[in-house]
Amino acid sequence: MNTPKDSSWGETQRTASQPVLQVSALRRTIQEAGQPPLDILADISFSVNAGESLAVTGRSGSGKSTLLGLMAGLDVATAGRITLAGHDLTGMDEEARARLRARHVGFVFQSFQLLPNLTALENVMLPLELLGRSARGEAEAMLQRVGLEHRLSHYPSTLSGGEQQRVSLARAFVVQPDILFADEPTGSLDSETGARVIDMLFALQAERHTTLVLVTHDLGLARRCDRQLVLEAGRQVQG
Repeated sequence: MNTPKDSSWGETQRTASQPVLQVSALRRTIQEAGQPPLDILADISFSVNAGESLAVTGRSGSGKSTLLGLMAGLDVATAGRITLAGHDLTGMDEEARARLRARHVGFVFQSFQLLPNLTALENVMLPLELLGRSARGEAEAMLQRVGLEHRLSHYPSTLSGGEQQRVSLARAFVVQPDILFADEPTGSLDSETGARVIDMLFALQAERHTTLVLVTHDLGLARRCDRQLVLEAGRQVQG
């Protein structure tokens, strides 16, 4: 479980004093034919340090999911700069951003995003295999950590929603990411199951000193994070 990351990839390496995530003057603008430009996000600036947790909150349509996509390199900003795990995303092509995500980033989504034709164990092994690492032992240990050692050979369709999200947690943390992006991780769960999943998420984050960026509309959940970034109509009003 303590396999070192390949620190040789990329030209810029993060030191202990640098934020894991730094966003500066970020802007995302769209323009439809015959319409004036529309800023989905404008003038967003913040940083997140190693082991810190940040909640991104705001009403529906405020730009939360757009911001997450930009921070993770899933989309490209119109202007501004994002530095992720010591690497400047500006000018990176999609292949380079994908390699960066594979080595440094974990994801947990509302809809679980498990591959339906893979077992729980195979889903957790996959990101390790993509990195060329010995996968089975680490994946089994992570599934045991989330209480699913008895579900290794089960496919997602045979698991409850809470179990599927725990598989997602195991998959996200198994690569020992520098940062984990969680997008409404309890949105598909009932309140009791969601509370258990969140407790596990924060426990794993603390154990592994992982930086957490949590997108949520749940203000109670947001208050469990160290800080909050509040968006309103694409503008940063707090954080």
